[in-house]
Amino acid sequence: MGLILHTFAFPPSLTVSMRRHLNLLLGSLVLGLSLLIAPAASWAYPFWAQQNYDSPREATGKIVCANCHLAKKLTQAEVPQSVLPDTVFTASVKIPYEDGLQEIGADGSDVGLQVGAVVMLPDGFTLAPQDRWTDEMKEETEGVYFSQYSEDQPNILLVGPIPGDQHQEVVFPLLSPNPATDSNIHFGKYQLHVGGNRGRGQVYPTGEKSNNTIYTAPASGSVAAIEGGDNGSSILTINTADGEAVTETIPVGPQLLVNVGDSVEAGSALTNDPNVGGFGQVDSEIVLQNPVRIYGLLAFFAAVAFAQIMLVLKKKQVEKVQAAEGNF
Repeated sequence: MGLILHTFAFPPSLTVSMRRHLNLLLGSLVLGLSLLIAPAASWAYPFWAQQNYDSPREATGKIVCANCHLAKKLTQAEVPQSVLPDTVFTASVKIPYEDGLQEIGADGSDVGLQVGAVVMLPDGFTLAPQDRWTDEMKEETEGVYFSQYSEDQPNILLVGPIPGDQHQEVVFPLLSPNPATDSNIHFGKYQLHVGGNRGRGQVYPTGEKSNNTIYTAPASGSVAAIEGGDNGSSILTINTADGEAVTETIPVGPQLLVNVGDSVEAGSALTNDPNVGGFGQVDSEIVLQNPVRIYGLLAFFAAVAFAQIMLVLKKKQVEKVQAAEGNF
């Protein structure tokens, strides 16, 4: 969405510096309102990782989605063992969870889980052009929007958030590179990395807890008061043994497990754990196969089969000769 910011006319009495600051302020307000009123699809939650990490996979091998989605859940990937150059194929990411499962939304209401997936392909592998998708691929990817992690990384693809009840399996139509047209690509075995998420995170990118996690006591003592806060939150006050009052704000969503007068230990649970989702990742391998090797392998199999047939025929011939000699 393009924005055209017009320069506003100000009285001559204003200095150049003041005009510049006023123009900047007005431009920021217009841009901010446009983001709130008409957000684009690519501004969904994956943009936190896109803005802060050059690659979604850290040096330790962890995909950065796990920094906010702390719970670990199963994610599966189905990838062909090998593909030929310049060939369209599919990779499937399975994000299973119990049908009909709901979680706590940001406002504390029950909402359906949404899912997302990231696929880190080897260099040269990309999303297949839509004009090369088969009818089956179009049907399997209906309602799914694919985006690149960044403009210069077409081999890293993102999907989501999309409704999980309809997309517990996400199919990626992919295109293999051709070493004949790209000297940087070579035949051989490559690794790819897959991540799949269902549900909201337990931590915001700013480091604050969401309402989709368990809250614990910040100190030991007794619960002195539980008061209502903003937006349905609860403010819990704990009196420690040395007479200090420590407060903990619990947002709407998690259910309190303590009452006024209860004794708590530092780190003990104050709420239940409402999270039902989680993130998982898996590594896989794919071979970019040279067609010449396939032809050579087929020729080898044919030669072995021919040799076996000739051996059997020769054996039959020898048996006939031995039988004829035995008659004399």
